[in-house]
Amino acid sequence: MARVSVADHAKLSWLLLRGGLRRIAGRLNGHPLLRWSIFPLKADRLLIAPPDLRTTDATRANEIYAGRFAFAGKIVVCDGRSVFEMEPPSEEWATALLGFSWLRHLRAAESTITRANARALIDEWIAAQGAWHPLGWRPDVLARRIISWLSQATLVLQDADVGFYRRFLRSLVRQVRYLRHTAGDARRGVARMQARIALSYAALCIAGQAKYIKSSTELLNHEIERQILPDGGHANRNPAAVIELLLLLLPLRQVFASRNEAPPQPLLNAIDRMMAMLRFFRHSEGTFAHFNGMGTTPADLVMTLLAYDDTRGAPLSNAPHSAYQRLEVGGSVLIMDTGGAPPIEESLEAHAGCLSFEFSSSKQNLIIVNCGMPATSRDEWRRHARATAAHSTVTFNDTSSGRFVETVAFRRVLGGSPMLGGPSRVSVTRENRSDSVLVRAAHDGYAGPYGIVHERSLALAADGKRLAGEELFLAADGGPQIRTSHDRYAVRFHLHPSIKASRLTDGRSVMLMAPNKEVWIFSTYDDHTVELEDSVYLAGRDGPRRTVQMVIYGQARKRPRVVWTFQQTTASGTAATTTSRRARSEERKLET
Repeated sequence: MARVSVADHAKLSWLLLRGGLRRIAGRLNGHPLLRWSIFPLKADRLLIAPPDLRTTDATRANEIYAGRFAFAGKIVVCDGRSVFEMEPPSEEWATALLGFSWLRHLRAAESTITRANARALIDEWIAAQGAWHPLGWRPDVLARRIISWLSQATLVLQDADVGFYRRFLRSLVRQVRYLRHTAGDARRGVARMQARIALSYAALCIAGQAKYIKSSTELLNHEIERQILPDGGHANRNPAAVIELLLLLLPLRQVFASRNEAPPQPLLNAIDRMMAMLRFFRHSEGTFAHFNGMGTTPADLVMTLLAYDDTRGAPLSNAPHSAYQRLEVGGSVLIMDTGGAPPIEESLEAHAGCLSFEFSSSKQNLIIVNCGMPATSRDEWRRHARATAAHSTVTFNDTSSGRFVETVAFRRVLGGSPMLGGPSRVSVTRENRSDSVLVRAAHDGYAGPYGIVHERSLALAADGKRLAGEELFLAADGGPQIRTSHDRYAVRFHLHPSIKASRLTDGRSVMLMAPNKEVWIFSTYDDHTVELEDSVYLAGRDGPRRTVQMVIYGQARKRPRVVWTFQQTTASGTAATTTSRRARSEERKLET
């Protein structure tokens, strides 16, 4: 564990204790003697099957029918046994299986065989784990299964006999009742919101559950108001949370309408705000920015969600509550993280990427990225992906601007590793000039350990073909000079794997070429040199991919200022000279 102060130790102890108490409460709720009410379970029919906005793949139905279950990068072949009796290769695989979202692929095949296969698999689960299971009945997994069963009810119940119909409804109502008692034990954030959404679905869709509509709506409204920020971002600052929750909230709005119930105003307002953030996080080529846990962009889902966007206006330029800045001029897009450290209980997946940025060009090339998170094997990469060095920003002495408490106890009890320290003060100013848009931001994440404040200025030219940057390293005590000897910095720019980088002979410039032959020249000045080093792009569609990062090294006492530029060019032979002249012009602008 990282060295912590007495105050931080007290916070961590309380967080661990509270998480442990929740786990104990969950186990008590799951005890056979306390699990169910003495009253009989009544539900004679389903009233509505909510729409499922996720895309389907009929080929996956054939694999499932053949007993081949591929989830989270792992494959299990059943060989005639029930999949629920197999040893799961990973927890990610098991949660994907027990969440039943794969039922939608069986719906894509739409045949008598696939419907019978879906019923057989549900019957197997009821027989094997329908009473209780430590993972399958965990609130977040349980919520996903309830939503999946309701959404795919048309597939499952068509042509079903009376016996299966009753078993299905009896099990569904039992799961809903259990979730109603344990939803508060779900991990704070998206998991708890999913639990509240699942209960709202159930109250609206299952006959005999109408008496719970009011209470479930009130609890959902509370979570919406707590988690969805005024600008439409999520409290955990992960762009993926916006996608995940919109996929559930949009169908819920439709279910309210189908029951002739007015959707709650907090739900409608949240959807409108989140739609705006959906556009905010998109680069020029459609990829989502990789901040705070965002991985591979599900392009099909994003396009589905955008079809529900009634406003179709320009994206926001400033998301002050989510703490991001967006610069979009001339078709080029720059997105910058200007957020401080979250509260410790909200930091289990937060990244130490303050002042990092991503940049895409007007010709739809993603150039500068953060490493992001992989779609599978996330636990193996999480520690590396959360580090400051995995982001396009500045590190000091190869350390992160926040410290992560990596212990088995926290991962087991809380499901993640809290972040301590990190930036407590982040200042941001923005200026629209006649020839560019300028953002200047500073954070104190390195003030505690090294007495240094990092200030970054980014200016994107009006034509989108030039990006100028400046890094300033200031004494945290306000003095005229940095005094620490631990002042070695590295300014990192991670390149997208599609970008080919060639270091020029002057040692201060790098030529970057995109697949469509678009050329950019990166240059640094004041005798700084730029190095090309290995990196990894974790958010690739086919898994982690090797890439390159440009790095500028220096010591803050000797060189407390770094100036750099990206310049688009079509004549690589004269680019360096042209870029140098324009860069000096940008340097003077940044000084003013």
